[in-house]
Amino acid sequence: MPLLVAALFAATPPLDLADANGVRHRLVDYRGKVILLNFWATWCEPCRVELPTIERLRAALAGRPFVVLAVQMGGSARTARDTADSLGLRFPLLLDRDSAATTAWKVNVLPASFLIGPDGAVAFTHVGQMDWSSVKSRRRVEALIAAHDSPRR
Repeated sequence: MPLLVAALFAATPPLDLADANGVRHRLVDYRGKVILLNFWATWCEPCRVELPTIERLRAALAGRPFVVLAVQMGGSARTARDTADSLGLRFPLLLDRDSAATTAWKVNVLPASFLIGPDGAVAFTHVGQMDWSSVKSRRRVEALIAAHDSPRR
């Protein structure tokens, strides 16, 4: 089993970026939580439609071991803050100014999302716009949370 866990961690690229307020976020800092990692850009209209659905999911799961990290491909801190203000987003918008994180995660189409389990392994990937506030999406996240919270046998 330790080799399998090591292989899962090796398969998940690292992430270490500052948000629009200059605060650094690393995936390893969120180990033990379910993470929705979303890649987006201000010029991407499907991204701008999808982001509010992510905010609704985040709000619905407030207080649970769940976090959203949204990586802005290119762009500036100001455009990220303006987007957050105009769309009512309350999760960190990370800045990938040189697209190094986007490249490491092999993101070629936006939006692209990765649901990462509490163990640090990618549990679900979706390319293209998705309604993250749907019942199906929420159940997927809740199942990952429950699987981690349930007693081990």
